[in-house]
Amino acid sequence: MRDIAWTRSDEGTPLYLQLARSLREHISSGGIGPGSALPSERDLSEMAGLSRVTVRKGIEQLIEEGVVVRRQGSGTFVARRIEASGGKLSSFSDETRQRGESPGVVWIYRSYAQPTEEEAHALDVSPASRVARLGRVRLAGGEPLAIEHAVIPATFLPDLDALGDSLYHALDHHGFRPSSGTQRVRASLATATEAGILNVKQNSEVLRIERVTRIPDGRIVEFTRSVYRGDRYEFVSELKEL
Repeated sequence: MRDIAWTRSDEGTPLYLQLARSLREHISSGGIGPGSALPSERDLSEMAGLSRVTVRKGIEQLIEEGVVVRRQGSGTFVARRIEASGGKLSSFSDETRQRGESPGVVWIYRSYAQPTEEEAHALDVSPASRVARLGRVRLAGGEPLAIEHAVIPATFLPDLDALGDSLYHALDHHGFRPSSGTQRVRASLATATEAGILNVKQNSEVLRIERVTRIPDGRIVEFTRSVYRGDRYEFVSELKEL
C-alpha cells in the first residue's frame, strides 16, 4: 500500500487478518485520525494487491473490534474514542452535542408503574408510590452507544409524552434538574440481547453504570442503570494530590 505499510509477513496467518493488523497499526500510529475515512475497498484492494473479498473481511474484523465503524452510504471511518468525565454530572444528549454529533433515542418502553422493592429503596420512596420507568437506546450520529433503564418518581416527570431525547432537559423544564449524585462503573460482557441492540459481538466488553442523582433539596430524582459500549467509551477522572 502507498501510505499504509503492508507486508505478507506470516504465511500461517490469513491474509485478511494480516491486512487488519496493518490497518490497525497504521491507525494507532496516527496515520488515519479519529473520524477520518478509510480508503474504499476498491482502493485498498489495488494498494494491497488483494481481492475485494479479502479486503472486506479485513475491514469487518476491525469493525468487530470497534476500531472502525461503517456508515451506510458514506463509507468506513476510524472510530472516535469518547472520553467521558467521571466526575461531571451531565446528560448523554448534552455530551453528544458538545462533541458536534446529533443525539438520538430509540424507545424500548416508557410508562408509569409502581416501583419494585429495589427501586423504592434506591429512590427512597414508598412502594405504593408512582414512578416513571424508561428504557431506551442512546444514539450518537445514528450509532447505538448505550442502553439505559431509568426510574424517576412520577412527581418529577408528570408528562411522558413531552419527553424528548434528553431526560435531564425534561427534568429541568419542571424545575427538577439533578445537581449531584453518585455513579458506579464496572466492566462486564455484553449479553446476546445487548450485543444485538448495540451492534457488537456477544461477550464484547461493555461498561455497566449505575447512577443515583439528587436535586438541590436532597431528594433523589433518578435511579439509572446503563450499558455503554466498551470499545467506544473511556471514563476519565482528574486526580489531585491530597
